[in-house]
Formats: sequence, C-alpha cells, structure tokens
Amino acid sequence: MSAMLTVVTGASGHLGGNLVRKLLQDGHRVRVLIHSNSRSLDELPVEKVNGNILDTESLKSAFLDADVVFHLAARISISSRDAKQVEEINVTGVQNVVSACLSSGVKRLVHVSSIHAHQQTPLNQPVDETRPLVGLYHKFIYDRTKAQGEAIVSQAVASGLDAIILNPTCIIGPYDSQPSHFGAAIIMMAKGKMPVAIGGSFDWVDARDVADGAIRAAQIAPTGGKYMISGHWMSLKDVAREVGLVVKRRTPSFVLPVWCARGIVPFVGVYYRLTNSRPLFTKAAICAIDGNRNICHDRASITFGYQPRPFKETIFDTVTWFKENGYLD
Repeated sequence: MSAMLTVVTGASGHLGGNLVRKLLQDGHRVRVLIHSNSRSLDELPVEKVNGNILDTESLKSAFLDADVVFHLAARISISSRDAKQVEEINVTGVQNVVSACLSSGVKRLVHVSSIHAHQQTPLNQPVDETRPLVGLYHKFIYDRTKAQGEAIVSQAVASGLDAIILNPTCIIGPYDSQPSHFGAAIIMMAKGKMPVAIGGSFDWVDARDVADGAIRAAQIAPTGGKYMISGHWMSLKDVAREVGLVVKRRTPSFVLPVWCARGIVPFVGVYYRLTNSRPLFTKAAICAIDGNRNICHDRASITFGYQPRPFKETIFDTVTWFKENGYLD
C-alpha cells in the first residue's frame, strides 16, 4: 500500500518547515508548492512543484492525486505597506486553493488561519471557536484578510469540500530560517540588542506543536471542524528573561508601558521608512501584544489530544537552533 500523498503550500516558511519534517517522519509522501525560496527544504526528500497560490494552473498540478492539502501559505504583516499583496495572498489565494481542491478531487483540506481572525474583545472572556471573526472594516489588513479566508473555506465546506480550520497563536520555534517577525525579535533579545521590554504579553505556541496538531486534526477532526491551537501566555519581559538564561546574557530590566509604546509608534515608523528596514514595532504589533490573554484550546485537546509543550523547552530549542545556524554570530 502506497504512503498517503500530502501537499503543503507555504512549505518553505517557519510552520511549513516543521510540518514537512513531521510528515516525513510519519511516513508521508510529501509534495510542496515552491514559489521562490526553497533552501530550507533542499536536503529533504520531497517532491517540488514550482508555482504559487495565485497561479491556478500550478495549484492543479500540485494537488493532483493529493489525499490531504495543508494550506499554510499566507502573507503575515504588521505593516500597511504591503496591503495589496496581503489581500491577494490571504483572500484570492485561499479562493484559488479551495477551487483547486474541488476540481482536483483533494480528499481533505487543512486550512491554517490565525487567532487574529477573531475579535479579541471582550477581554474578560476567553477566546474560543465560538468567538466572532473580525469584520470587513477591521483596522488591520492582516486580521480581516485571515477572517475573509476562513469565510471562503467555510462556504466551500457547505458546498461539499472536506475541510477543517486551525487558528494558531504566535508561532515560535526552531527551523525559523527566514526568520519570522517574533523570531527576529528573539534574535535581537539573544544578541542583547533590545534595550527595553514592552509591557505587553502574548500567547506563544511552538511550531512543532502546531505541526503535530495539524496532522492529528487532518486524521481525526470531522469535516467543518475549527480549532484554536494555543500555547502559553507570557509577557515580553518573561520571554526576554528566558532567552537570556539560554545565552547567559542579561536582559532588559526596564519595561515600557503599552500606553507609552503606542505613543511613540509614529516616530518609530518614520525611522523604518527612512532606513528602509523591516518594521518590528508597529501599531498592529502593539495591539497584538495587548490582546486577550485567555485563548482556549480545549476543543483541540478533546478532539485530537492537542497539548502544548512547556514554554521553557520551546525557548531553549528556538535559541539553540538560531545559535547553531549562525543567526547569533
């Protein structure tokens, strides 16, 4: 009996790198859709199909004979600079993936969305799968496009597509080769280049736990299922402290209150534009670390046994991976 054929979009990204490795470890045949950069997958025994989620013909080729498609490809943004691309990839791209799944006879689609697709308020109530999605006029483009993508998948389920939706929180962990937004922040912490900690917190989840949860959900979850994939709520100061313990470096003792951070965002934005550097400190980022502190993954735990690993293990493995791969030189 031949191994199950699994296709992954966004395979060269952070979550993709972890998911592909776990699928191979579990004995799957893996095909990946490659847009431009596949260096993080070069030594892995995967089949590569060149294309992208905005090219419908390449999707049909990639999805041919697929048992399961994991749709990870997305444009993650905390800046308004790339709004057009965010909408194309997170909305039009999802529509293209759904259409290709239906026309190619894909047996199951696992769509990876985000916690940001959901309204965070009221803050005194936990966020679970029943929390409404953000609206079309939500102020942050990433949040509303992820919500739109979910709506497209849900409509396709109603039309007969076997699909499920996952909503991970802030993903960190090893194999972050690009690196991700918060991966870059962890690198700054490890190198002692973050003089102050912002007084915000977030729910952090290990990329390996998300990958494992996605595979379990693909095997067990019922059609139309939707699941929060969360980890541990930790302040940025606590994250910096844990990073410092790994690299044996002192971490920031001064905490900048969130209200103060909001006030200086416009001035920091000018710096990013003048230096043409990657925005790490934006209005969207501040809102993200000042959101709901209770993300409930009970449904995932009950349905397919999801359980996040200890936070200390995630930080140790993340910093160690960055160190071993030259990011802290």
